[in-house]
Amino acid sequence: MSQLRSQPVDALSRAEAQQELEALAQELAAANAAYHRDDTPEISDADYDVLKRRNADIEARFPDLKREDSPSEKVGGPLAEGFSKITHEVRMLSLGNAFSAEDVTEFDARIRKYLGLAADAPLSYTAEPKIDGLSLSLRYEDGDLVYAATRGDGSIGENVTANARMIASVPQTLRDAPQVLEVRGEVYMSHADFEALNAAQAEKGGKTFANPRNAAAGSLRQLDANITKARPLAFFAYAWGAQSAALADTQMASIERLAELGFQTNPLTAICDGPADLIDHYAQIEEQRATLGYDIDGVVYKVNELDLQARLGFRSTTPRWAIAHKFAAELAWTRLDAIEIQVGRTGALSPVARLQPVTVGGVVVSNATLHNEDYIAGRDAKGGEIREGKDIRAGDWVQVYRAGDVIPKIADVDLTKRPDGAQVFEFPKTCPECGSDAVREAGDAVRRCMGGLICPAQAVEKLKHFVSRGAFDIEGLGAKQVEAFYHDDQLRIKEPADIFTLRERDAAQLTKLKNREGWGDKSAGNLFDAIDEKRKIPLNKIIFGLGLRHVGEAASNLLANTYLSWQAFEAAMIEAGAREGSAWEDLISIDGVGEVMAGSVVTAFAQEAERASIDRLIAQLDVQNMPERDTSGSPVAGKTVVFTGTLEQMTRAEAKARAEALGAKVSGSVSAKTDILVAGPGAGSKAKKAADLGVETMDEAGWLALIGA
Repeated sequence: MSQLRSQPVDALSRAEAQQELEALAQELAAANAAYHRDDTPEISDADYDVLKRRNADIEARFPDLKREDSPSEKVGGPLAEGFSKITHEVRMLSLGNAFSAEDVTEFDARIRKYLGLAADAPLSYTAEPKIDGLSLSLRYEDGDLVYAATRGDGSIGENVTANARMIASVPQTLRDAPQVLEVRGEVYMSHADFEALNAAQAEKGGKTFANPRNAAAGSLRQLDANITKARPLAFFAYAWGAQSAALADTQMASIERLAELGFQTNPLTAICDGPADLIDHYAQIEEQRATLGYDIDGVVYKVNELDLQARLGFRSTTPRWAIAHKFAAELAWTRLDAIEIQVGRTGALSPVARLQPVTVGGVVVSNATLHNEDYIAGRDAKGGEIREGKDIRAGDWVQVYRAGDVIPKIADVDLTKRPDGAQVFEFPKTCPECGSDAVREAGDAVRRCMGGLICPAQAVEKLKHFVSRGAFDIEGLGAKQVEAFYHDDQLRIKEPADIFTLRERDAAQLTKLKNREGWGDKSAGNLFDAIDEKRKIPLNKIIFGLGLRHVGEAASNLLANTYLSWQAFEAAMIEAGAREGSAWEDLISIDGVGEVMAGSVVTAFAQEAERASIDRLIAQLDVQNMPERDTSGSPVAGKTVVFTGTLEQMTRAEAKARAEALGAKVSGSVSAKTDILVAGPGAGSKAKKAADLGVETMDEAGWLALIGA
């Protein structure tokens, strides 16, 4: 169960945010694999959407903590084995989510702002049921179906052409279609067909399915297309990818054209004028949900005019012009059996509720994070009451909530069912793992073990982080293996450098790794080889792998792309250790690096024991420099640029990305090293300081002219 926090995102400390982003990345990756690859989802769609929304909200508040493996940069999941792969000519993206009428209104407002439209200007949308099935892309050339592919990870999908040909509602040929046309939609199974399939499977002793979505996905991914043929699958078309000629000028007209070409389209798709109409149509579809005969989990809204869709464009994984308005999830009551304390790699003491298993929204919940001592006591981060001030105790009857902005959490406690003698939970003041003091610093909601390297829980968690996917990602050396090696008396791994001496130490042992339980000659050799492959490692990976507090994958990339080499990075961090002078100023001036993060990094290099551990690790590695961009001919290559005020033709993030792509360094503050200040309306102190320092200042139009945009 994901260790999620209950307090609002704006109440999270940086440390809490970083810890939660790590937990979210792990749980969402597992959920993606279970849903997209294995067709056995472990959490409901509503729960998954809330997790992603929580992740996005935290990243928006702490952009420098964004991880390289951030779920916001992922579409779909890993590919299933057994199928050849197809690269999508046009990526298959996911959708952003709305959970309330306010979210829909904000969606409309964002679009109007981006397009420069007044609040009362006409702007139409389409609204259609969101089918709970498996995404499929069908490519037609000269009217013939040439291949079909699942969404996969958004860029590459599984080749399921033979299977798709077995679906009656997938046309094999088209008349009067564009020369190239990729039709996209959802493979699904009706409720009636699902029940009939499960009954037939049970009668012959075969596998039964948990829900129609699983049945549809499992049926489409059969290596034997004859099995797919025997399954009652259907296909709704609602979108397109590559096309040699446009189907129509609007979303609605394009859907109607798909219907004319022979595709099944959803009859509940409608045109709506503005958010009020969208919300009304949502309510109408929700009322019909139980009688549709197939599963839906929301309503999708899209800007109707295709030229406006083109202007709005895309974020990294979602279109700006569409959003999915999801249906709500559920609540459940259960008994809280115990409260346990876990110690993370940063020393954070995290309380976990052990629950009597209960099904919430189709998922069995047996534990949930209790966030911190304030949350258990019925207080928020500012001392205000939550749950009407009711504390949480072992033995309590608690309500588990799996929707909204946080899941899972204990939404309420039924005091009428509290057992006699239930004790107030006393949060430990010492670490349960090593006995060191557990200190709660001023302004921090989390109590932390001060044991550092002597705390086995921290050491193990740091090692698990070191070998995680976003860091060194050593094949065959996961969390389970790390823990076993940490407790191995002969081949102990107590710090990252020990991983790279494992082969040498094994050779010197009388009892070899291959002779230990769970290992053989081949698996041991494979592990040693996998470790050696990671001796050559990019700079951003080593920075992230160090597990420095407040430094996530996005920040690691930022630091690596700034300093480019380990030697330059190390020298700068050592010099910045005094927290004054040019090295420190350069560090904190990096756009996205604040004083808290900078302080965490330089502290690591200033502490003798940690620095010695880092030095031992670097001695085992060949750290690769970051590639320098080819910015020949760029008018701003090598220059330091600061953006201030309101940008009207692009977002701040877009401006930063464009400047960096041209070889400029984007800083968050003006100094004597600043070359250009781009000042929009509302520019304040930065513009004055730039003028005092004689820094070249230009408006947004001047900047766009300079870079040729």
